[in-house]
Amino acid sequence: MRRVTNETRSERTARLLVARLDALARAAAGLRHAEAERLVELASVATMHAVALEMIQAEKAEAIWRDAHGRHPELPEVTVELPQRLAA
Repeated sequence: MRRVTNETRSERTARLLVARLDALARAAAGLRHAEAERLVELASVATMHAVALEMIQAEKAEAIWRDAHGRHPELPEVTVELPQRLAA
């Protein structure tokens, strides 16, 4: 059985985040504003959890959100911030 390295895990997490944001942008086009905002909020929280679990670096996650916003301007720009108890 192959061991999963931190780099492999991070790359997989990045690919999943890109795919999730692209799917979110497509789905949001057919939803009411409040529903779309909720999906963005959930994706943002999931991103912060991945950063807190060190599955992806905050800088990489922010770059993915920034790129997604460039491809899908209807998505907000997100700054990845850890809760105070995790940031310390």
